[in-house]
Amino acid sequence: MLQNWNELETSCKDCRACGLCETRHHVVFGVGNPKAKVMFVGEGPGENEDLQGEPFVGRAGQYLDKLLAAVDLDRKSNIYITNIVKCRPPKNRDPLPQEQEACIGWLRNQFALLRPKILVCLGRVAAMKLIKPDIKITKEHGEFLEKNGVLMMATLHPAALLRNPNQKPAAFEDFLKLREKMDELGCDIAKG
Repeated sequence: MLQNWNELETSCKDCRACGLCETRHHVVFGVGNPKAKVMFVGEGPGENEDLQGEPFVGRAGQYLDKLLAAVDLDRKSNIYITNIVKCRPPKNRDPLPQEQEACIGWLRNQFALLRPKILVCLGRVAAMKLIKPDIKITKEHGEFLEKNGVLMMATLHPAALLRNPNQKPAAFEDFLKLREKMDELGCDIAKG
């Protein structure tokens, strides 16, 4: 386990543990405040993320930024965003179980250094990997579950919300619950 962000990021960017390294443009390590108490985890980078080297920068990322801003959160100041896999799966398919396993050590190391109080899974794949394998995201989103002293919540993936706009109000409710829980726990670093 690496003990600082720079070493971890440098080492991650050299990773060749699975076949995704063959087609990537960039390793998408993560973005945000390494002292944040809230960590968002998606499934893996898409095309825009692969080209820019930052998670959630395409249309789905722009929508995520709007949801974050609505509850006074910002990817640069008071949260941290990353993915389970750090390289883009071809044609934006779900990362395969062996790809997730090859990459999970990087996420665990990020988690250990960050030590968040709340972890938010963006979408089904991340929620199945981190919360529970049989999660029903459309029914269980917005519900907090404590696991090893960390509160975890799944919400609908921003890309799914763009495909199904009728789910946007439910996702917004999840973000309101997150903000309420953050205030309750006093875990907004922007406020001290």
